[in-house]
Amino acid sequence: MGKMGKRMKRVAIFGATGYTGFELIRMLLSHPGVKLSVLTSEQYSEQPREQAFAPFKGRLSGAAFGKMENLLPADFDAAFLALPHTVSSSVAGSLLSRGIPVVDLSADFRFRSIPLYEAVYGVTHRDPALAGKAVYGLPEIYREKLRKTSLAAVPGCFPTSVILGMYPLVKEGLIDRKGIVADCKTGVSGGGRGPALGFHYPEVEGGVRPYGLPRHRHNPEMDQELTLAAGGKVEITFVPHLMPMVRGILATCYATAKAKVTGKDVDAAFRKHYGGEPFVRLLPPGLLPSTKDVRGSNFCDLAWRVDGKSRRVVVVSAIDNLVKGASGAAVQCFNLMAGFPEEEGLRAMPLFP
Repeated sequence: MGKMGKRMKRVAIFGATGYTGFELIRMLLSHPGVKLSVLTSEQYSEQPREQAFAPFKGRLSGAAFGKMENLLPADFDAAFLALPHTVSSSVAGSLLSRGIPVVDLSADFRFRSIPLYEAVYGVTHRDPALAGKAVYGLPEIYREKLRKTSLAAVPGCFPTSVILGMYPLVKEGLIDRKGIVADCKTGVSGGGRGPALGFHYPEVEGGVRPYGLPRHRHNPEMDQELTLAAGGKVEITFVPHLMPMVRGILATCYATAKAKVTGKDVDAAFRKHYGGEPFVRLLPPGLLPSTKDVRGSNFCDLAWRVDGKSRRVVVVSAIDNLVKGASGAAVQCFNLMAGFPEEEGLRAMPLFP
């Protein structure tokens, strides 16, 4: 059991009116061990609660709502930080010093190298000493560490889809560490709730475009985790594309199998690492992942194909970027830290169509 014990938890969500904040509310309202007690927003805190949280009308009357600075001293048992980069690291330390476990959805604690984080995000880290205590929030890899930590750093959405797809092959040494390519498609909700021309409906509808070239800021997370898994340097070529849809990430990853590696070896690696996972679905032959099949759920759907002749391995993963790619993973981490069943609040099936 983690740092919280098993009674009902009073939970705070800082940054509750962004897309990931809304997803946290949606899931935690169905969590029997959680009482939402604090919700903050810098932009919407002047609005009536029913207006700021229109999808959740009538369900949030017990929660205090206002600006973060006013509600930081409030009384609660755990905090989710759905805050911009650097803001998370400026408040996490004070929460932890009060004995409040923190699940952070920003990039502030994901990097093992502070200089790399500062270079990638163009900022100065507010609490570098704390970063060393964080656990990367991928339960499929770090479950036991998450049970013991009081600070979880939820991965980026693209890294979740790519790392889950490539981890078994890299860990088992079945593929070359060089030349791995991750070609990803994402919905526009990944750009956040703030209006921006590049995510404006008339600009996006009917088109597909790459962005973040030559090196998207999620790339170093993939390299970091897969290098650790491989025990040697891995540098992925990663290209994201924006699709005219609201939710979802489809990652198609290409690698070269080592000599004598067979399709059976690849199958065995995926079953070894994910056979018992509650939220990774290994698709049977003949089926391939679709973002439509995971929408609104915490599932990651995975499939793979091996061409024995060219030694090409293609792995396809699909997640909902706001759920398994962000808030669902955050709730999964919280459950491990709090000693709740891992699936609590996350049992919703995908929305279809």
